[in-house]
Amino acid sequence: MKQKVSIVKIGGNLIENETILDEFISNFAELEGPKVLIHGGGKLATQLAGKLSIPTQMIEGRRITDAETLKVIIMAYGGLASKTIVAKLQGKNCNAIGLSGADLNLIRSVKRPVKEHDFGFVGDVEEVNTGALTLLLENDITPVCCAITHNKNGQLFNTNADTIASEIARALSNHYETHLYYCFEKRGVLRDLKDEDSVIEQINAASYKQLLGEGIIADGMLPKLHNCFNALKENVSYVYIGSIDMISNRQTKKTTITL
Repeated sequence: MKQKVSIVKIGGNLIENETILDEFISNFAELEGPKVLIHGGGKLATQLAGKLSIPTQMIEGRRITDAETLKVIIMAYGGLASKTIVAKLQGKNCNAIGLSGADLNLIRSVKRPVKEHDFGFVGDVEEVNTGALTLLLENDITPVCCAITHNKNGQLFNTNADTIASEIARALSNHYETHLYYCFEKRGVLRDLKDEDSVIEQINAASYKQLLGEGIIADGMLPKLHNCFNALKENVSYVYIGSIDMISNRQTKKTTITL
């Protein structure tokens, strides 16, 4: 029987709220067994870019990462966000290490091809270094991975954190029973965005199509669900979407994704 590993992705909005971040850190540190944390930091990057007078360019909710914006991403994700999270975890006796995709050759990617738009220095994941991850986990070290990857030729890329979480879960599925959690500011996928209690507690491939047709799932939830189903198709055992409470022992609603 495979050992359980928890892959937890925390949204950038939660990182910005120190009270919520502290509560999340406590919940995450108490998770039993090996675990991996993935984070972005989009709001932090936008704030830092503003202070440096670097314009933020978005297309369809996705950031255009030019050379100057990439520098901001590296500072925000790989610096402030990463080290803040690691320090807080150490304060909870969770021995963690902050990593980008370049560290230990953890995540290799390629520049996203130009189709309708050129998103700049944005990477699409090609390979996860499973050996490096399992080495850390087997030695009770918790990887904290920011949303930066590399091409193994010296170039760093801004990369979607939801995708990184899905790819890491997929890579570890051959060695562990993988449980993938997407933590964000809602309690799960909502049927009515104005009603916090309207959590859809289970979504499968068939109901997903129906929800799409009804317009209930749209915008930023679309790529998140896409990553969820991709993970399940690649032998990830369980996928959940919800608030930070779902990784604690407290009873809470959440959305469970199944095929």
